[in-house]
Amino acid sequence: MNALHTTIRHSAVFDHPEMGTHEDIVFVQDHTTGLKAIIAVHDTTLGPALGGCRVWPYDKPADALTDALRLSKGMTYKNALAGLDLGGGKAVIIADPRKDKTSAMMESFGRHVERLSGTYITAEDVGVSPDDMEAVARQTAHVRGTQATGLGDPSPYTALGVFEGIKASARHVFGSDDLTNKTVSVQGLGHVGYDVARHLHHAGAKLIVSDIHAPAVAAAVEAFNATATDPLAAHAAEADIFVPCALGAGLNARTIPEIKSRIVAGAANNQLETTADGEALKERGILYAPDYAINAGGVISIALATPGCGDNVVRHKTIDIGKTLTRIFERAEKDGKTPEQLADQIAEERLAEARIA
Repeated sequence: MNALHTTIRHSAVFDHPEMGTHEDIVFVQDHTTGLKAIIAVHDTTLGPALGGCRVWPYDKPADALTDALRLSKGMTYKNALAGLDLGGGKAVIIADPRKDKTSAMMESFGRHVERLSGTYITAEDVGVSPDDMEAVARQTAHVRGTQATGLGDPSPYTALGVFEGIKASARHVFGSDDLTNKTVSVQGLGHVGYDVARHLHHAGAKLIVSDIHAPAVAAAVEAFNATATDPLAAHAAEADIFVPCALGAGLNARTIPEIKSRIVAGAANNQLETTADGEALKERGILYAPDYAINAGGVISIALATPGCGDNVVRHKTIDIGKTLTRIFERAEKDGKTPEQLADQIAEERLAEARIA
């Protein structure tokens, strides 16, 4: 038995705290290309499970499993809240995207997606480029975010939705969505984070930027007249708004007491390490924009786009993310709930209605 299978077996998959009601967990590998991946299908009540593929050098396979389980559940809620007839799934590939990832590896991943016969539909995520998705598409039709399936790279729509969500958050907290001279700390400058920073710069915000990839920081500092900081300290920056666009679980018992911003609104998935962390933000008077509500622009683009179409429908629905968040903030305040509790409630209500129908 290889190391991947041994480690996962010992992690007791069915007893995993994030297992919940997941329908399928698939472990795949290809010795020829070095592919080691986990595909998690959380719920297909509303339709096939749509969710991106993430490439990341996890320290151990058990960490990759936890990420796949949490992210796939988040996709179920994201798609439900966005009003899409799609379930939730996610794939993670254990590899360094800058050193290990190859077209052959991504094609191999595509072949494994094809074996699931449409139960899972993949797309771009952290560590994956539009070219990678084109490689996947050479082996399966169950892929979105390619030129053949519509609008191509979904990250600009994710960034647009996050920007609209930041404006809605500012309107709720500050009484105006004018970001002129607001100081914003953007943590993570990948495809989405960099584009969010661009939107904020054009809106007149003062930017503090950070990323583990130094060239991305240098580019943002030059392009947006930004100030650089250590990504491990980005949450604690002297800023009005904190925008986490890196990996998840960054909002936790250690970081939350250090946050100086009045708003946390970013693109990262699964930002709360535990459910108690949402309550901790609320107790500190910090408004949290639920991650799967604010970052839904990408999945909207790949769900609604069709080959050869314009992007007007996608852009309008993505811009409506701001309106969705406003409703969540107002209802949560009225009901005495945290925003993520209210967002979960709305998503669960839609799933319950679909199961009855």
